[in-house]
Amino acid sequence: MRDLEAGKFAPVYYLMGDESYYIDKIADYIADHALRPEERDFNQTVVFGSDVNASQIADLARRYPMMAERQVVIVKEAQNIKNTEALERYFAQPMASTVLVMCHKNGKVDGRKSGYVKAIKSHGILFESMKLKDRELPGFIENYLKKRQIRIDAKSVQMIAENIGADLSRLTGELDKVIISLPEENRVVTPQVVEEQIGVSKEFNGFELRDAIVNRNVFKANQIIKYFDENPKAGSIYSFLPLLFNYFQNLMIAFYAPNNKSQEGVAEWLEFKNPWQAKDYMTGMRNYSGMKVMQIISKMREIDAKSKGLDNPNTPAGELMKELIFYILH
Repeated sequence: MRDLEAGKFAPVYYLMGDESYYIDKIADYIADHALRPEERDFNQTVVFGSDVNASQIADLARRYPMMAERQVVIVKEAQNIKNTEALERYFAQPMASTVLVMCHKNGKVDGRKSGYVKAIKSHGILFESMKLKDRELPGFIENYLKKRQIRIDAKSVQMIAENIGADLSRLTGELDKVIISLPEENRVVTPQVVEEQIGVSKEFNGFELRDAIVNRNVFKANQIIKYFDENPKAGSIYSFLPLLFNYFQNLMIAFYAPNNKSQEGVAEWLEFKNPWQAKDYMTGMRNYSGMKVMQIISKMREIDAKSKGLDNPNTPAGELMKELIFYILH
C-alpha cells in the first residue's frame, strides 16, 4: 500500500487468500488511483474468472493504453480460471504499460504450479491475505480506530471482537458505523456506544461472562447464563463456547510460559502485542490449577458434542450452558 500510495505500480498483482478484506482493499485502491477518472472508460477493464479464460485475460493485458500512461485489468474470482498456461507465459513477460490485478479468493494458487508462481514473482507481486487469529482482532480494532483519531477502551475492544469475530469486512463495517455515530467533541468508543450502535449488551455479553469466569464470580456468571437462556438472541452456547474454549486453551499454554510470573512474559509467550492482554491469564492462573484447566477443556469438548446432538437425545442448550458453567466454577 505504501508503494501504491507513492504511485509505484507493478505490472502484475496476484492477490490470494482466505481473507477477502485485504484483497478488496488493494484491488479497490488500484481501481481508484492507477488512472485518472477521465482515463478509466477506455483503459480500465473488470472481468470475472468464470466468464473468461487465461488466453482472453492475456490478450486484454497485452493491449496498449489509449491516451493514458497505463491500462488496468482487474480479474475478479480468479480462482475459477482452469487452464493457466497462457497466463503463465504472460506473467513471464508482462506489458510494462498494463497493471493486471488477479483476485483469487477463498484459497491460494495450487502449490504444484511452481512455474506459475515463479512467473508471477519474476515481475509482479504475489500477496497472500490470511485470516486474522482471534488474538489479533483487538490489535486490528485499535489500529483501525487510531488511524481515524478514535480512542477506545479495552472492554469495548473485547466486546466488539467477540461479538463480530474475524470477518474483517463485517467488522470494519460495524466500526465505521460506530465512528459515524461519535460526536466531534468526544471521539471515544465506550461500552455504552458499542451497546447502542452494535447491539451488544454492556452487562450481559460474552465478554462479561468470560470476565466473571476468569474471576470466579459465581453469582455474575449465573446471572448472565440466565439472561442468555431467556434471551437466545443475546447469546447462546454456540456463541460463547468458542470464546471460553479459546481462553482456557491459552490459559493452559500460559502455565508453560518460561516466565509465567510476569505479565509481559506471558504476553510474549502467547504472542500478544500488548502486555495488558495477558492480565486475564495472570488472574486465571491464580484462580484455576493446571489440572482443573485440563478438566475444563475436556468438559467443553463433551458439552460441544452434546450441543450438536451427539449422545444427547433431549437435553436443551440452556441446560448444557448451566451444566458447563457449574462445572467450571466448582
